Amino acid sequence: MNDNEPNSSATINRRDFLKNTTGLALASVGSVMFSGAAQAQESSQSWHHLQNTKNDRELWKKVRHEFILDKKSVYMNIGTTGSMPKGVLHEYNINNKIVAASPWDMQEKFANWPYLSEMVNTIAPGFGADNHEIVLSRNTTDGMCTIINGLHFQEGDVILTTHHEHVAANSPLNVVTKRYGVEVVYLEIPVYTGNEPISEQDFVDVFAEAVADYGDRIRLITFSHITYKTGTALPAKRICQEVAIPNKIPTLIDGAHTIGMFNLDFHDIGCDFYAGSGHKWQCGAGATGILYVRDNAKRLHEYWPDRENPLWFINSSLAQVPDLGTQLQLQYIGNDNYPAKQALADACQMWDLLGRDIIETRVLALSRLCKELLEESFPSAHIYSPNIPELASGLTTFNPFFDPQDLDLLTIFRDRLREEYGYIIRTTDFKVKVTDLVDTHALRISTHLFHNEQDIIGLVAAMQHLHQVML
Repeated sequence: MNDNEPNSSATINRRDFLKNTTGLALASVGSVMFSGAAQAQESSQSWHHLQNTKNDRELWKKVRHEFILDKKSVYMNIGTTGSMPKGVLHEYNINNKIVAASPWDMQEKFANWPYLSEMVNTIAPGFGADNHEIVLSRNTTDGMCTIINGLHFQEGDVILTTHHEHVAANSPLNVVTKRYGVEVVYLEIPVYTGNEPISEQDFVDVFAEAVADYGDRIRLITFSHITYKTGTALPAKRICQEVAIPNKIPTLIDGAHTIGMFNLDFHDIGCDFYAGSGHKWQCGAGATGILYVRDNAKRLHEYWPDRENPLWFINSSLAQVPDLGTQLQLQYIGNDNYPAKQALADACQMWDLLGRDIIETRVLALSRLCKELLEESFPSAHIYSPNIPELASGLTTFNPFFDPQDLDLLTIFRDRLREEYGYIIRTTDFKVKVTDLVDTHALRISTHLFHNEQDIIGLVAAMQHLHQVML
């Protein structure tokens, strides 16, 4: 966004919005205080200096200054990709130079072969996992493909998933359908439309009823912890522990939007596999991710006693060396991007030090404010993100126009919001019902720890103004 206001009645400077809307009540935003109880290994790029912060306003102001995001705009598309903090970016640049200068031994910067062990040891505790259960992948897609294409499926097997999955899941699911004759069942999950309330139990019931229908043919349940389409957070723990485990069905969770947003404990969730992104809400380098494999996938042998070698290491340079262990077999793919993986580990350290519970509380508070202001400002809008604690996330999806199928109009709105007002968000599409013949379209807003209340007030005011101009 240019600092000079364009000569148009349809355009208004974002700073004017902030100046004119500072009186809006912020009572809905919970007070978030920094806790010194967060445990993490301190390093030169950590946020240990924030431990002396006296109040939440000062804390988040300092956190905001750790990012180099363009100040001429407000970036609210973390659901696509995040931004590395200054300290992480600094070390990332140094490490790239080290690898370029000393490609053979990399000046022993990443310890001994296979060079990622210390990074994994740093990351695992922050996710409630043992070291041997964490694999540093390239992204969520990499993790989803590794597990789905590595499982020993046979013709007639059933996989349960939902009608709101990302291509990261749908693509490998299509592969096993074509290759093995697997039947993929796309369950219709509830979509919040404002007309009727939805609850955790509704989602649990959808999976429980499908298990009752398909019985022991079901060999996998896979779903998104947070759907990228609407921002709805599914009750992952309940689906795993109330549906999957009692019926001896392994679970694979797409956690693209939870890593770095939620305070996760993989052991507590009870899933078998969890694939997430390192470059989105975790704000690590591109082409990084986290793959959790519960206890060397031993539970697969219990659940699939009729299958020899239920998990093949298809994405590995060491698949033929079982003595090395599951984690190393899955981790080692030949030469890796060690600076990028170290940047992910550094970002995770920073999150652990600040406190993942503190971050989750902050993100959800900002998201709640966003949803409440949108409801007040657009009483007739279509809002698809439930604003109840058990189903809420840092993603907010809504459409301010009468026709939610009009993608062209919504795209113009999104682009003008960026070009004329400086707010960067994205559009998304989905089917409310599995049987829908056309897609519903919505704007998707990501609120993260480097935002503040004024960013959200300004965004909603800008949307309000632009909406009036375009009517």
